[in-house]
Amino acid sequence: MARTLVAAASVGAAEAGKVAADLGGNAVDAAIAAVIASMTTELGIVSPGAGGFITIWPPDDGPVVIDAYAEMPGRGRAKDEPTETAVASMGYGGGMETVIGWGSIAIPGAFAGFDVASKRYGAIPWAELFQPSIDLARDGFEVSAASGYYLQYAHDVIYGWDAETAPIYHREDGSAVQEGDTVRIPDLATCFELLAHEGARCLYRGEIGAALVRACHERGGLITEHDLEEYHPVVRPPARIGLHGWDVATNAPPAVGGITLSALLTLMERLHLEGWDAPTVARYVAAQDAVFRFRKVELDGDTDRFAGADLLHELAVAGDLEAIHRSPSTVHTSAVDETGLACSVTVSAGYGSGAVIPGYGFGLNNSLGEIELTSEGLHALPVGQRLLSNMAPTVARSSTGEVFAIGSPGADRITSAIATSLYNHIVCGMSLEEAVAAPRLHAEVFEGVPTLAVEPGIDISQVTDLEIRPLPANSMYFGGVQAAAYEPTSGLSGAADPRRTGAVRIGGR
Repeated sequence: MARTLVAAASVGAAEAGKVAADLGGNAVDAAIAAVIASMTTELGIVSPGAGGFITIWPPDDGPVVIDAYAEMPGRGRAKDEPTETAVASMGYGGGMETVIGWGSIAIPGAFAGFDVASKRYGAIPWAELFQPSIDLARDGFEVSAASGYYLQYAHDVIYGWDAETAPIYHREDGSAVQEGDTVRIPDLATCFELLAHEGARCLYRGEIGAALVRACHERGGLITEHDLEEYHPVVRPPARIGLHGWDVATNAPPAVGGITLSALLTLMERLHLEGWDAPTVARYVAAQDAVFRFRKVELDGDTDRFAGADLLHELAVAGDLEAIHRSPSTVHTSAVDETGLACSVTVSAGYGSGAVIPGYGFGLNNSLGEIELTSEGLHALPVGQRLLSNMAPTVARSSTGEVFAIGSPGADRITSAIATSLYNHIVCGMSLEEAVAAPRLHAEVFEGVPTLAVEPGIDISQVTDLEIRPLPANSMYFGGVQAAAYEPTSGLSGAADPRRTGAVRIGGR
C-alpha cells in the first residue's frame, strides 16, 4: 500500500483523508473523503450542495479535469413560475451583497463528479469515503476559525431565515455558533448514509433528489426532476503550460480561473520574473493587473469563453501587457501518493443560499446569486449551461519526477494565490511550506479604484499605478492554498495555508 499525503481545509477533513488512505485508498480517495468532510464541518464556507472541479494526473497517463460545477436549472419549468429570492447585505470582505433563497440555487454537481473520479481512479469502495463525515455529523465537530469568522457576518442574513437551517448555525440563545463550539447535524449523517450505500444516483435520481425537487417546487426554486436526471460531469483535457521546466495542468474553459492562471504563469516566464526585489514586484503586479482586468472585461460576462481564452493566451505568450490592458466563498484539497498520482479538488457553494433539503440537513448553494459572477442576471443563462467559475485546481510534474497538487478558495483571489505559491516554489526554490506561507498581493478594482491589496513583507516601493490597500499578515482574504507533493528521493511533503485552519496528514502504510 502506497502512503498518501493530503492537505485539507481543516483538521477534521485532513483526518478523513488519512482514514481513506489507511483503508487502502489512493490520492483520489483521500481527496474526495477530505472534501466531503469539509462540506460537513466548514459551516458557511462550503456545503454539500456545491459544484466543483477535480484535476487528476495519474503517473502513467495524461492529466484530466472533471468538471462537476453548478449548472443553470429550469428544464420543463414554466418561465412565469414565481421564484423566491432575497438580497443579503453584510460587512464581510469590507461590505458586499449576494442573492439568497430557493431561487438562487443551481444544480449541485460535486457528488456526481466524485462518483466519476472514484469509479475511474479510486482504489476503495465508494461507501468508505463517507464514514468519517457520517461520524462527524452525528457525533459532533468543532466550529473552525474560518467558519466562526464568516458566520459573524452571515449567520442572520443568510443562515437565519430558514427554520431547518437556523438551528445548525446558532446556539440555543439565538447567537451564532463560535469557533470551538460543537455542532451536530444528525439529518446530514443520515443523508450521507444514503449516499454511501445507494451511490450518487440517490441525489440525482433517488430519494434525496426527489426531496430537493419537491422543496424547490413548493418554495420557489428552479430545480426540476429533469435537471437532476440530465446533469452529467464533463471530463475535459486541462489547460497546460510550461514553467521553468515544469508541466502545469489546470482548469480549462468554460471556467475562467484556469485561463487567467495559465496567462499569469506564462507572463511570469516571458517577463523573466524571479525573486521578490522591488522592480520584480512591480512587474509582477503589472502582469496581475493586466490579466485580471482582461478577465473582468472579456471573460466574466462572455457565455462562450473559448475565444477569449485563446486571445489571452496569445497575448501572454507575446508578453504584451499593453495589448492585454487594451482588450476589452470555497474550499480546496490536494493529495498525492507515493505512486505519483496527484489529485486537486476545489468546490464551492457560493456564499450559501441559507436553505437545506428538508429532512436531510444537506446545505444548498447560492451559485445563481453570486453577483460578481452573474453579470448576465440572476436567471438569464440558458438552461443547462455551466456557471462562471474562478476555481483552478492544478497539478504539475517536473522533469526530475516531482509531482504536486495545489489549489485555493478565495473568489477572484484564487488565481493570484495559486500563481504566487507556484512562483515561490518553482521559480524561487522555496519549500512548499515557505511558498504557501509567504506574503501575497492581489491587483483588483476596490470600490471603483484600481488597487493593490497586499500583506506585510513585500517591497512595493516601485508600484506606482495602483492605490495600496494594506491588509494584515495571513489575511483570510488571500485564499487558503493547500499543496501536496511527492518527490521520489525525498518523499511526501505538504503545506496547509496558515490563512485558514487547514492541516496535513499522511495515511497508508
